[in-house]
Amino acid sequence: MTTQEEQKTIDVKTEIGRLRKLLIHSPDSGLGKVVPSKAQDWLFEDIVHLDTMRRGEYDYYVKLLMYFLDPDKIKGKLAEIDSEGANREFFKPDSEGFHHSSAVIEVQNLLADILEDKLIRNKLVASVCAIEGCTYKLQLQLANTHPKELAKIFISGSLENDLMIFAPIPNLIFTRDVGITINNHILLNKPAKKARSRETLLMRYIFFNHPIFSAYTENILEIPDSAQHFLRPGEEEEHRTTLEGGDVMMVSQNHVLIGCSERTSVYGVNEAIKLLFNNNVVNKVTVVKIPHKRDFMHIDTVFTQVKRNMWVLLSSISKNQVPHPDEPVNFLVKPDSKDSTEILQFHREQIQSPRSFESIEALLDDISRNDLGSTVPTQFIYSGNGSFPYDAREQWTDSCNLLALKEGVVLGYDRNNKTVEAFKNNGFAVIDVKDLLNDLESGKLEADKMTDTLILMPSSELSRARGGFHCMSLPLLRDEL
Repeated sequence: MTTQEEQKTIDVKTEIGRLRKLLIHSPDSGLGKVVPSKAQDWLFEDIVHLDTMRRGEYDYYVKLLMYFLDPDKIKGKLAEIDSEGANREFFKPDSEGFHHSSAVIEVQNLLADILEDKLIRNKLVASVCAIEGCTYKLQLQLANTHPKELAKIFISGSLENDLMIFAPIPNLIFTRDVGITINNHILLNKPAKKARSRETLLMRYIFFNHPIFSAYTENILEIPDSAQHFLRPGEEEEHRTTLEGGDVMMVSQNHVLIGCSERTSVYGVNEAIKLLFNNNVVNKVTVVKIPHKRDFMHIDTVFTQVKRNMWVLLSSISKNQVPHPDEPVNFLVKPDSKDSTEILQFHREQIQSPRSFESIEALLDDISRNDLGSTVPTQFIYSGNGSFPYDAREQWTDSCNLLALKEGVVLGYDRNNKTVEAFKNNGFAVIDVKDLLNDLESGKLEADKMTDTLILMPSSELSRARGGFHCMSLPLLRDEL
């Protein structure tokens, strides 16, 4: 990158441009305290084994990101980091041996940084204690806690002696959901579930107070509740203003997709469109309504982009298909039903005359050809190779939730065998992350020269949390295509 590019913090115009900076959060001790009786309240389908999730899975994600985004921090150190008996200091945000990358940015460290300011610390302590219903004495105790320790407490919910004082926020590993970068703006979101209230508050304080975002304070957009929302009848989610980052995709410089889903309401979509248009952030917003089902959750669980002319998606929410004779009646898509998929595209200058698309494929093809200038046929890779029941099974374990490190080089879970077959059938090389790391370390492969590759990541525990690597990333800076 040029010196000017290195100085940038925020600029994302596509889903697939070469990734340069992102926000992540490594699995913290709070994930190891999720109990079965509260798992679903905290938006988990199951409890996870924390050590396996860290050492056996997420650590590989961090190492891979470092080779692509900040190789000087890891090149020549892989053997030491992976040696038997290594204590993971490289991956621990509060340790002396942490990598402290300025490209692979850890949320916990940003939080600790802003807590050094006593005024910010007191304000945030008061805000968190109000949300969590803490006593005044506990509030005073937290206000006098060391910033690094306080950051851990805010995230894990536990004091240094392991005493839990409030619930953990295990979904913070899914950094995409609390904010999304749109050109040189950050759209802060409003979560649908109470379990994510504290993490949203923490991220708001980080974006408005950390020095790395100081040049962009005026470009931070917050989703408000609609006017006089408190007069609406009832407290049902469908009447609330909610929007999560998994439902927002920056597909081209002037075009954003917003999903209307289980987690993003019509009110949230409306407020986001007004913000984006009124602030001249983009010219075009396409709303993709998908069935409000737990297994779908966000639009990035049912499709993501792989290349300028290639997308991975779930067939049952896309085009109208004649069911296979051995397949049960497709209950996911019904004409004129609330469970149908609907697509409307709004232009800033013609907001009252939206354009409609008959299918997800039609929309994605239009983006590839008309927004991104693709001159070759648009290709679609289907979850489970488009075969029932593997399509639904593998979508549940995030076969469609892929993160592009650069155009054509994407990360996915190793457990989705049929989807892997579909990638191979479309000419992709498939490589296990462990082999890739060794090849990058030895120089056999170079990150910048890789093309059309699906990188397989270990997934036994991470997949239990119902999110893939698209969810576990908040890109801040990407190259333009």
